[in-house]
Amino acid sequence: VAVLTSMIGYGVMAMIMTATPLAMTEGSGHHFSDAAFVIQWHVVGMFAPSFFTGSLIHRFGALPIIIIGILLNLLCIGINFAGTDVLNYWAALMLLGMGWNFMFVAGTTMVTETYRPAEKAIVQGVNDFFVFGAAAISSLLAGVVQTTWGWEAVNLSSIPLLGIVGIALLWYSYSLRKPQELAKVAVESSSLDQK
Repeated sequence: VAVLTSMIGYGVMAMIMTATPLAMTEGSGHHFSDAAFVIQWHVVGMFAPSFFTGSLIHRFGALPIIIIGILLNLLCIGINFAGTDVLNYWAALMLLGMGWNFMFVAGTTMVTETYRPAEKAIVQGVNDFFVFGAAAISSLLAGVVQTTWGWEAVNLSSIPLLGIVGIALLWYSYSLRKPQELAKVAVESSSLDQK
């Protein structure tokens, strides 16, 4: 779940971000300087939350932060469907950056909880291979999808990917509860036996 979250968070961000300048200049007729402005603010959206993302994860846990990241990405897509003004692109790409930050940082944090110290280098390397591989593939596909099927297709293609993370989180959350429920039943049963 940790690697999947980071992969899809990075992949969705790379797909939409890479296609945005094409969508703005060729699809919507905006000037190149408008596209540069949007991408500059997108980068702010990506990294400014880093000042507090770790604290949020520490306080609330990785899963709620990932869910917020998914919702921010979906809100980005909704704004992209609402219009093609520079303000739409700007707001959407800011949210996309924040959603990426929450998904990527929380997913990476989860990865650090999955291995023994001796496995650190291998696990981190495998994680990075899949995450940055997904980003590279998404970046390559972005231009093809944008020029062949358009801006709507770029955004639509991201929704099922975010859904996959949502389903994986539900499964993971359920699998975490199961041992806790079994332990609770065992404790209750043990206390009844002692009476």
